[in-house]
Amino acid sequence: MRLPHRRQLTTAGVAAVATVLSLAACSSSSSSSSSSSSSTSAPASSSAAAALSGTLDGSGSTLQETYQEAAVTAFMSVQSGIKVTYGAGGSGKGRSDLASGVVQYAASDSPIPASELSTFNGKTVLYFPDVIAPVTVSYNLPGLSKTLQLSAPVIASIFQAKITTWNNPAIAADNPGVTLPSTAITVARRSDSSGTTQNFTQFLVDATGDGWTLGSSSTINWPASSRGGSGNSGVASIIHATPGAIGYVDYSDAKATGLTFASIKNLAGDYVAPSVAAASAAASQVTLKTNLTFSAIWAPGATSYPITAQSWVLVYETQANANTAKLLQAWVGYLIGAGQSLLPGLGFAPLPASIDAMAKAQLDMIGM
Repeated sequence: MRLPHRRQLTTAGVAAVATVLSLAACSSSSSSSSSSSSSTSAPASSSAAAALSGTLDGSGSTLQETYQEAAVTAFMSVQSGIKVTYGAGGSGKGRSDLASGVVQYAASDSPIPASELSTFNGKTVLYFPDVIAPVTVSYNLPGLSKTLQLSAPVIASIFQAKITTWNNPAIAADNPGVTLPSTAITVARRSDSSGTTQNFTQFLVDATGDGWTLGSSSTINWPASSRGGSGNSGVASIIHATPGAIGYVDYSDAKATGLTFASIKNLAGDYVAPSVAAASAAASQVTLKTNLTFSAIWAPGATSYPITAQSWVLVYETQANANTAKLLQAWVGYLIGAGQSLLPGLGFAPLPASIDAMAKAQLDMIGM
């Protein structure tokens, strides 16, 4: 069966949106002279942004979809003159749409690969990190008494179809005392160009070296026995409907669809379950490049979740007109500003403060 498309927010997400809207309303009606957050407020909350009017279209990452939808609702309630739309078709589609001028912004879970740079015709693209997200290794094995633990070499062997049944000795070695069934393994993976695929396979490269031979990219030449699904929700649907299935799905989608996911052995040698806190621990260890790209995959630290992805909003530095530039400053400013409070309730981690500050500092680079 195919699970419903993830359009409705979780209870926690609804509460988070309500909180943000309430705070925004209080802020706009208050006559207090306090300036406790004025230096870091997103442009969306300024009086200049309040007068803006126009439409912004975006597309891309399915990992970001829940956040984009929640943020659009909250943002448009306080910026009624700005209409924002978002289509989740995968990170690759978002980058393609931005390059071809179909959208004003893209959401991508990986930087623009070298093979795509020429499509942007020399234009400068700004990266605004806005989401930190654990990527789960989810599975469907009814009847197990304990959540599985999996190490990177075992995961690599499963996804390369070298391990084909669940009672394989290598899986058993990761799970002492657990009785594993002889059920055949069905690998579920993305069929579209995906930043989640890029991050998942980068984990396998970093954690196993020569143990992973399929490379790391937005698209992978998977074994013929695997099954492809479109978007994170498509992979989640395959896992949910297929006993013996295993696949990689972002934490937000995995929770929303009731999947079971493994604890993964990290760089420190500890098995860590995916969570907002474990993703934050990984993100706190990253090294930031000058263009604000980074990787939280395979980060050090005993509490770091080893498959922690990151996602960006991509916009052109130079816009066609001043109004579009101001609209983008307001919207992107919201995503990296007030909207960050939505993230934990949706299953994502907010940006570390140092990265967030640098992202806000480059907002005024968006211009004509």
